[in-house]
Amino acid sequence: MKKVFLSIIALAIVTVSAKAEEVMNPIITAMPSLSIAPDARAGGMGDIGVATQADLNSQHWNPAKYAFMDSHGGLTANYTPWLRKIVGDIDLAYLAGYYKWDDVQGISASFTYFSLGKVNLTTVDGTFLQEASPNEWAIDVAYSRKLHEYVSMAVALRFLYSDLNNGTNSSIEGATERYAAWTMAADVSLYYRQPIQLSMGMSYFALGLNISNLGGKMTYDKVTQNFIPANLRIGVNYELPFDQYNSLSFNVEANKMMVPTRRSKFAKDADGNIVDVDDPNYVNLTRDWYSELPSMRGLFQSFADAPGGSREEFQEVQWGFGLEYTYDKKFFARVGYSHENYYKGNRRYVTFGAGFHLSIFSLDVSYTLATRAANPLDNTLRFTMGFDLAGIKDLVNNKK
Repeated sequence: MKKVFLSIIALAIVTVSAKAEEVMNPIITAMPSLSIAPDARAGGMGDIGVATQADLNSQHWNPAKYAFMDSHGGLTANYTPWLRKIVGDIDLAYLAGYYKWDDVQGISASFTYFSLGKVNLTTVDGTFLQEASPNEWAIDVAYSRKLHEYVSMAVALRFLYSDLNNGTNSSIEGATERYAAWTMAADVSLYYRQPIQLSMGMSYFALGLNISNLGGKMTYDKVTQNFIPANLRIGVNYELPFDQYNSLSFNVEANKMMVPTRRSKFAKDADGNIVDVDDPNYVNLTRDWYSELPSMRGLFQSFADAPGGSREEFQEVQWGFGLEYTYDKKFFARVGYSHENYYKGNRRYVTFGAGFHLSIFSLDVSYTLATRAANPLDNTLRFTMGFDLAGIKDLVNNKK
């Protein structure tokens, strides 16, 4: 099991060496794989996508964008070989699709599968039990609708499943007691996109908001409850045309986990009352209290529980910036940067990407280059293939 927990820790924190005199305070959740950017387009622009132009992978970033898709249907497949700096057999696969039955509304769905490779399960004294393939997966469905010419909203419902023991639990004497965990969650998203006429062509200004993974907690031992990665994502996009064929898209995004931190300014006193700890060093929440903390209370508490006050709350915001150059809506070049505060994980990296889109088929690829030494995100590749179902249907009808 050592490999499983090393991988989970790397996913949750993904940090480089820390200074001994400083205190790290990252936010750790169950199923951190839900926070991985699954597609190459977003992966080429600093892992952002809540306000970018609608595409086939909008289900992960902001399903409200599907209401602005020109085509009435599409499918996409994504693959990411993950954390290659640590191990060589961790992978993320992501499938998504949508269908619009008119110009203002539609449904969409996605399936995420995260494999932690092959591991050897052992007892606490090191006795080999069996080989296993730990995995996590999630499936969701969303409904999106235009509320106005420029505004759309969407709601999504998601089922989450995480099996770190691959079906093996504590029935074997001496083994750590662990079980598969599951829960349900929901997303609420908003998208605003307005055209602005310029002398060189039509430009677009967009705003995006997605509150994702609002739901229950997960338990692997039927005792301790773990928060899932509830998340608030806000972004701005501006598409500027240079002429009939060339355009450039500017994107900025902020992302905050809505999960309480274990090292908190809140604690329980001897009588069980919740108090604001007046101590410069603060305290670590006990496992039992953190486990018993209700999901919705933890969501709201996450905006005010950092021991460093508002300064540390601001440190919990991860920023991203991305550029996308488009030629004739067929060729794409992308670059981006993602920044996470040193004390919250220190994930900082530059991304590059390219894409080629035809009327019925699209292909995108991206590459991540870490700006911090020994970062496990370094050399991450993502691949995306997309298919326009309406374009395929038209092609088939023309051949008949």
